[in-house]
Amino acid sequence: MVKFSAYSLMISSFTPFHSIILKNPRRFSRNIPFNHSTKSRVASYYQNVELHTEDMMGASRYLPPLFSVAPMMEWTDNHYRTLARLISKHAWLYTEMLAAETIVYQQGNLDKFLGYSPEQHPVVLQIGGSKLENLAKATELANAYNYDEINFNCGCPSPKVAGHGCFGVRLMLDPKFVGEAMSVIAANTNVPVSVKCRIGVDDHDSYNELCDFIYKVSSLSPTRHFIIHSRKALLNGISPADNRRIPPLKYEFYYALLRDFPDLTFTINGGINSVVEANAALREGAHGVMVGRAAYHYPWQTLGHVDTAIYGAPSSGITRREILQRYQEYGDSVLGKDGNNRPNIREVAKPLLNLFYSEPGNGLWKRKADSAFMHCKTMKSFFEETLVAIPDSVLDAPIAGGVPSGREDLFANVHDLLPPQYHAREEEALYA
Repeated sequence: MVKFSAYSLMISSFTPFHSIILKNPRRFSRNIPFNHSTKSRVASYYQNVELHTEDMMGASRYLPPLFSVAPMMEWTDNHYRTLARLISKHAWLYTEMLAAETIVYQQGNLDKFLGYSPEQHPVVLQIGGSKLENLAKATELANAYNYDEINFNCGCPSPKVAGHGCFGVRLMLDPKFVGEAMSVIAANTNVPVSVKCRIGVDDHDSYNELCDFIYKVSSLSPTRHFIIHSRKALLNGISPADNRRIPPLKYEFYYALLRDFPDLTFTINGGINSVVEANAALREGAHGVMVGRAAYHYPWQTLGHVDTAIYGAPSSGITRREILQRYQEYGDSVLGKDGNNRPNIREVAKPLLNLFYSEPGNGLWKRKADSAFMHCKTMKSFFEETLVAIPDSVLDAPIAGGVPSGREDLFANVHDLLPPQYHAREEEALYA
């Protein structure tokens, strides 16, 4: 017997995925009570955002991206984003990076690549590419799916992307092209656009070179939001994992950008692994914080605190038992939808494997899951076979219980380390 079968949920039922491929109006929340700190953060964020009138109307449907989950290839897919939204109502979610060419060449199969459930809002589509015509067409095709923002990838160091693909972080070496690309993207959508980048590439790693990139892109296009991964990228053949570890973090570059570009909005990324550390960044003046692998590997411990600790919203009180019941409905609605038994049980259940991290029964749960992948045909049967490993006390513990861990001093003294102020040489910077 499924351990959550006797529970009646106090939350709305999940809309089956096949019936809501997104070509319908956005959903958003109103009248959410916030504490004084959160009101100040929201007001401060919008004071730093300069958007066209129609863009502001779209952006203001939701609370601002004080906390967002980074785009991660093969991780932040529809399944993960569904789970993430069940845990946090206010975190901004990003898709995996989609190459513009994929969108253009798959016009007959766009639901597979761009479709998602309306419960995922606010959600950002990240695209990559180096051909203006494909970026324009891909953006136009994505309009029907009502993403809340279009983000352009200028930060991925993968050899497949920055090497053979000639885009990703390599584009930081050509800010004039990035400005043109962002103008093309913005011209083909009515939602805000943004750039995700590193602080430098190889030996092009000075603060002034980073500022030149920001200045050129923002001057040549409507881009007003930059997500800054506070490490440079090395393109000498090291792996993407090493590119997240070897180059040192330079948070002082990020905070100097806030000083030198007061008309722009910046989100900080890199090395931030908990809501405690996210709050530490916000206290020092960050406009927003983006968290990557910690939100995937520890979803309950990380996303479970976002709404209360970052946004000041009251706790939903939802439990993992309730989340899994809703996820079961979602999972059984999408299994095999793409044909050839895809997605299968393993793919749909993949994001769940970290839901009980550090909890009693976690090891046994994973072993049972590995066995169940071999023969289970429905999420219902998968849960019947595996959840016996998890104690009721864990399944029924409400969200955001306990005190989150993290380094409260992660950004201590960062303002004492800021590089000298940037002064743009306007004509030279724009046309170099």
